Amino acid sequence: MRIGELAQATGTTARALRHYENEGLITSRRAPNGYRIYDEDVVVRVRNIRHLLAAGLTLADVHAFLPCLDGDVVAVPPSDRGIQIALDRLAVLDERIAVQIEARDRLAATLRRVTEGKIRSVA
Repeated sequence: MRIGELAQATGTTARALRHYENEGLITSRRAPNGYRIYDEDVVVRVRNIRHLLAAGLTLADVHAFLPCLDGDVVAVPPSDRGIQIALDRLAVLDERIAVQIEARDRLAATLRRVTEGKIRSVA
């Protein structure tokens, strides 16, 4: 199948597919006209990549799951390495969330101070 067909079958973009290929997560062969041609089984692999990305993993993280990307990633029990990668990614996400909450709280406090002063000065 051509790249547009694969994109449609997996709900992704041709650009993302080229990126996955550049990262070594999927492969294609070239037709005589230069178009990328993908095997049908790449659909499962791309769906699994997208599932892992949606779960918060990065493409670098996904590389650790290469041996199982062609099967049912959701149904297979994760390996110890897979669990550790997920735990590490969760820690990173928790830290980013904490930083964002601090920023939000500072902004909210500043707005409260500013709006209280404005409301008092108008009255």
